[in-house]
Parts: sequence; C-alpha cells; structure tokens
Amino acid sequence: MARYKPGPGMLVAAAFIGPGTVTACSVAGVDFGMTLLWALVFAGIATITLQYAAARVAVLRGQGLARAMVDSAGSAPAKLALGLLIVVALGLGNAAYESGNIGGAALGLGALGLDAPAPWPALCIGAVAAGLLAFGQVKWLMRLLVALVMLMSLAFLIACIAVRPDPGALLAGLVPRIPEGGLFTAIALIGTTIVPYNLFLHAAASRERWSADEDPAEMRLETIVSIGIGALVSIAILITAAASGVGGGIGNAADIARQVEPVYGPLARYAIGAGLFGAGLTSSVTAPMATGYILSELWPGGDPKRLVFRITATLIVLIGTLVAATGTDLVAIILVAQVANGLLLPIVAGILVWLIHRSRSTGAPLLWGAGLVWLICLLLGTRLVLRALGLWP
Repeated sequence: MARYKPGPGMLVAAAFIGPGTVTACSVAGVDFGMTLLWALVFAGIATITLQYAAARVAVLRGQGLARAMVDSAGSAPAKLALGLLIVVALGLGNAAYESGNIGGAALGLGALGLDAPAPWPALCIGAVAAGLLAFGQVKWLMRLLVALVMLMSLAFLIACIAVRPDPGALLAGLVPRIPEGGLFTAIALIGTTIVPYNLFLHAAASRERWSADEDPAEMRLETIVSIGIGALVSIAILITAAASGVGGGIGNAADIARQVEPVYGPLARYAIGAGLFGAGLTSSVTAPMATGYILSELWPGGDPKRLVFRITATLIVLIGTLVAATGTDLVAIILVAQVANGLLLPIVAGILVWLIHRSRSTGAPLLWGAGLVWLICLLLGTRLVLRALGLWP
C-alpha cells in the first residue's frame, strides 16, 4: 500500500500559492463573494490531473517535459520553433511572475508591521532567493519549501476560521456560474492554479525522484495530497476575503490584512500577512527553478545540475528583483499574467495530452481525464478571447 511522503508535488503547491494566487483569490472574494468558489475546486482537480500526467510522462520517458515536447515535434524546424516558444513564453512569463513574487513577499512584511523604505524589502528578498538557488542543494531546498508551505497553509487556515464564513454561502459557491463581469476573474483563478511552468517543474523533479519501473501509486498519492493542500489554501484565501466584510477597492491580501484587524483582531492580520510573505518567498524560489530546469533540459547534453541551471535561475531572480524594486504596479502585472496563463495553458496541455496518448502505459483514465481538462481550459480561453474581441456577449 502506498504511503504519503512529501515530494515533488509540494514544489507545485509552493509554486502556485504565490502572490498571484493570493491576489487573484482575494480580489475574487471581495468582488464576487463566494460565487466563484467552484472555479477553484475545478482548478484544484484539474491541476492534480495535469500535474500527475506530466510527472508520469516524464518518468516513463526518462526525460523532462520540455525535452519530451520538443522531441515529439517531428521535423527539425518544428522542434526549433517549439523549443523557442517554450523558452521565450515561459522564460519571460516567469521573469514577470518573479517580480510579483518578490513584491508580494514585501507586501506581506508590510502587513506584519515590518515596513522598510523602498526598494530595500524587494532587494533583500531577492538576495535571499538568489542565495538559496545559487548555493542550496535541490533536496535541501525541497525540504525548506515543504516546511514553508505547511506554515503558510496554517496561517491562511487560521485567517479563514477567524472571519467565520457563512456555511450557506459556501455551499452556494460550489454551484458553477459566472456572475456579470466575473469571466476575467474566473479565468484568473484557473490560471493562477493550473500554471504551465509548474508542469515542467513537477516533471523534472519527479524524474529525479522516481523511476519507470516503480509503482505509480506512490507518485499518484503524493501528487493528490500535496497539490490538494495547495488547492485548500487557495480556497481558504477566497473564503477569507469574501467573509471579511471588506469593501471594494482592495488590490491585494495586504489591504485585507490591515482592514480586518479592527473587527477580527490582530491574529487575522498577522496570519494573512505571514501567509502572503510565505507565498512570495516560496514562489520566488520555484519560478526560477522551473526556468532553470527548462533551459538545462533543452541545452545540448543538458543536465538540471549543470551551471546553466544556476545561471538561468539567478538571472530570473535578478530581473524580478529589479522590476519589483522600481515600484511597478504589481497587482496589474499579476492579474494580467494569470489571464495569460489561462490562454497559454491549452497549448501546453494539448501537447501533454498527445504525449500521454503516445505513452500508452499511462492508462486510459489518465488520458481521458487530461483530455477533458484540456477541452474545458480551451473553451474558457476561447470565450475570453472572443469576448475581448466583441464577438461574445
């Protein structure tokens, strides 16, 4: 019988519970109450499905997801085009995410009362992330991230309990519907949970953890439990924002942390602030890790432990730190990035479904499950594009 032991799935949880998740869930809760709770439930199930598929394909093929996708392209020009698309889209996207991660961690410090003049918080957090990536061992980093995810989860769950949510509203929020003006936010909630770069990160880490001849039940259990914890944290954030009674005009969780204190006491504020700081710090490490894995896989004779991994990861941290230190509007960057993820996801997921089809030993249920998730993401992304063009009411 398979036993749960935290592993690569916790990297994914640490990655998608970032300031983007905290911001998107907070804005959704404030603007629409618990109406979009169903979107996070769907996103959690879909994330587990796709992440397990990516990990299983990588283990069976003995190569990372980026290399597997490029190798499946066929002709040399197609391989080159797909490789460039992966590097440019995810590399630039992760650099943008990194600025939000570092800026979000700085907002968390502010909510905890640890204010400092700009740009010092961003510079210090960036330096910590760069140091961990440049000098830390991957196994040691994973243990650190697991501990931070557990503490962050506890912080947000305490905040959720402190605001005493209405059980009736919770149940009503599980019924799928998109309120007026809520499509953008629904896509953002899905995009902040089912993150394309996490597929590459999970695949690379799983390939190092398991071999093709091992029982997949352990990998499946670890994926379900670890990512399930992350999904519950996202749900707790939305519930906290919805039940807090905070009015509109909220830009991020730090605003909620400050405004709930008069009603719910300092515990709620400190819990939200600590959770936001933890979310930013963990994601500021995992986003560069994912980019480093992608580049090193596609590098000729690539190895995730090569110098190219550390150089790439450090460069992503540097770019993100510089952007965060300039005081750019991080909330706008984060929300736009989440929607961009929702549009990019069908492309990456579509290729993944094709790889599952070719790796026949993965089983029909996984293929059909991943295919259904891909179809739903494709329909949501298409609707968003058509509505933006004025072709959908």
